[in-house]
Amino acid sequence: MAQAEQIVDARYAEPVTRYGHFALGRPHEYARVVARTDAGRELALVLPEHEVFEDLTPRLVRLTPGAPVQLLAILSARHSGARLALLGLVGGRLAVVAESAPIGTPNRWLNPVGVADLDGDGMAEIAAVTTPHIGGVLRIYRRDGARLMELDAQRGFSNHVYGQEQLGLSAPARLAGRMQLLVPDQPRTTVRVMALVDGRLTETARCTLPMPVDGPAELAACADRLGATR
Repeated sequence: MAQAEQIVDARYAEPVTRYGHFALGRPHEYARVVARTDAGRELALVLPEHEVFEDLTPRLVRLTPGAPVQLLAILSARHSGARLALLGLVGGRLAVVAESAPIGTPNRWLNPVGVADLDGDGMAEIAAVTTPHIGGVLRIYRRDGARLMELDAQRGFSNHVYGQEQLGLSAPARLAGRMQLLVPDQPRTTVRVMALVDGRLTETARCTLPMPVDGPAELAACADRLGATR
């Protein structure tokens, strides 16, 4: 049986100013995404006038080991703010296949932490911090058909500095034999280790820093100190 066509690369294209939030600075609001497949095709998804990709680059992800590669993206809408979206191949075309509920307010953004199997059942969860600039909430999502369904949430986190392109202030890591999340608190001076235990976010460890986390180096230092592996 021939293997199904797979996405191998993707990029955002056509920067626009119609939304005008620029949480990542200019020009990082885009009207379309372009994916390249292993068959050599380039496929584009163009957003309607009231939406943009408010993001740096699409993330190639698999939610289970045998699943097709999909794209995890940040979509922002004029009247409802940001939401997570999974994009995949449907009938040979690029389309949104699942999405989270939007934040609900324009000019409110979110930053993904990562995609990892946090409860060990073979299906990866998606973690993100919504509104990281104004009281961030760490949220855990699982795909349920066309929805990214929220499993749990906890306040008091931040993994982004407004206007900056640096997104790598949080990450999944393996600690004590399981995948957990390394996410800074709101002042970004403490990295909290968060596990998903019986469907609930639970802090298992923390690492305090003399200065706020502003890049992957500080996060990596905490990970090493805690004995984590990425």
